[in-house]
Amino acid sequence: MTSFPDLDERLREAAARTRRADHLRRQRAATADQIRQAHDTLTELERELAREEHDVSRLEGGLPAALARLLGNREERLARERAEAAAAAQRVEGHRARLAQLDADARAAEAELAELEGAPEEYAGLLAEKERLLISGGDPRARELADIDAGLRRVAADTREHTEAHRAGRAAQDALGEVLRHLTSARRASTWDLFGGGLIADSIEHDRLRTADQAAWHAQRALDVFSRELADVGLAAQPRLPKVDTRWFVDTFFDNIITDAIKHQRIENTRAEVEKTARWVHDTSTLMNNRCAQLLAERERLLSRRERLLSA
Repeated sequence: MTSFPDLDERLREAAARTRRADHLRRQRAATADQIRQAHDTLTELERELAREEHDVSRLEGGLPAALARLLGNREERLARERAEAAAAAQRVEGHRARLAQLDADARAAEAELAELEGAPEEYAGLLAEKERLLISGGDPRARELADIDAGLRRVAADTREHTEAHRAGRAAQDALGEVLRHLTSARRASTWDLFGGGLIADSIEHDRLRTADQAAWHAQRALDVFSRELADVGLAAQPRLPKVDTRWFVDTFFDNIITDAIKHQRIENTRAEVEKTARWVHDTSTLMNNRCAQLLAERERLLSRRERLLSA
């Protein structure tokens, strides 16, 4: 049977390796950003060096050199350009050395991370082992550990449901954006029609409205999915795109007896209703995302408390 002193020592060692792995992952991400920036800077420095070397070669021969001789300042200009080229070359070499060092740092971090690959899992396993020993042994911490475990399960389920709701909300936003894009195009064509656009404007308007109608059906399906996901997190909502305007899309295409002015106003009204729905979806989706952040923070608090209890 595992003794607590031995288990605690293994826990301390595993915790140290886990913290080291976390530190190395942060370092790796920061170094990757530095490497990307260094590549961009080096590219620009190499372009600058090429320009400086080109200026030197022009003064060493060719028409610019001949003109400089006539003006009597060729040697002075050539010396200046050579000095600027040398300085540019020095900057390039210095930056190449910096980039090489950054690459070496990244490789070293990767190598050490490979050695610590299983540290988080090992630490989690040891914590779970000690938790089982404390609970089975009737330790005073057992009740709180059980409560923390229940809390972690609840948070995990809530996080999954809120994440799914947020994802469905994003999909609904995209679908509604497509409807609005076609309605905006139809509104422009309708405005043109009001000022005498004729058959061309009328044809474009009908085409955009027909496309908007098709997009509206896709958007409504996305809203239905969003509504079901919201029900999972305790929010009752049945978002619906205006039925009258959806039907009117089709009626307008097949029935051309409505005046241009009435059609234009109906497009404006429909667009306003869809925008209102889109704002609601955006706000509700943001609420889901914020709740996910709160749940993740709660999970971290529970895990920290559990770790403190088990490491004591």
